[in-house]
Amino acid sequence: MTRSSSGFVAGLTAAALVTVGVLAYQASANAPLRPGAEHVSPSVPVTASKVPRDTRHPDALPAGSGAGRRVVYSLDDDRVWLVGDNGRARRSFPVAPGTVDPAPGSYLVTSRSNSITGTDGTPIEHVVRFTGVDGVGIGFSAAVDGSAPRQDPEARTGGIRETRPDGDAMWEFATIGEKVVVIR
Repeated sequence: MTRSSSGFVAGLTAAALVTVGVLAYQASANAPLRPGAEHVSPSVPVTASKVPRDTRHPDALPAGSGAGRRVVYSLDDDRVWLVGDNGRARRSFPVAPGTVDPAPGSYLVTSRSNSITGTDGTPIEHVVRFTGVDGVGIGFSAAVDGSAPRQDPEARTGGIRETRPDGDAMWEFATIGEKVVVIR
């Protein structure tokens, strides 16, 4: 009897440790890299006003959007650029923003989720978060069904919706700590 009781206790202890480990991992995966540091000072100044655009090539990377590897998100153009180490855009695509915008500036990717339900009730994937505004998380994501977000002007949403192929590209590119530059 003693032997089976100790085996039972050891099994429960092991199960509890596994559960605590899984919960700790989930919490750390959604926590900021450095609490309070999701907005960082850019090493190369980013202009807070509208940066110059090439009007003949609207998908061209805007001048004044920083330097080096980064994600550039234009609030006015509803467009994203994935910029490589060489400072050249690898990919550019349109996005559909939520109802809450981040302030222009430089941020770091703080958390990622492979698959969750969006604030509009839509299953979304490849969520890449980089800041929050008054309790609303701001990040990029793609709807699993490929739909555009349902805009409710009364709802406070921070999801910046991409197509699934663009969401896949963002997921591969923007890992924890990647720079995100928000411009006008």
